[in-house]
Amino acid sequence: MAISPELLEILRCPKCKSKVEIKPDESGLKCTNAECALVYPIRDEIPVMLVEEATVEKA
Repeated sequence: MAISPELLEILRCPKCKSKVEIKPDESGLKCTNAECALVYPIRDEIPVMLVEEATVEKA
């Protein structure tokens, strides 16, 4: 079961408060703010929305 569209609509990046989107490989949620660009991991179908757990992924 993937992350529901309703949940995705309300989730925001804890650091900058921008929207997040699912990465194409569904391994994480990426912040849509290009300056922030944090990726929050998804573990056991649960997004881990902690800045300490995020990685930076510049496009």
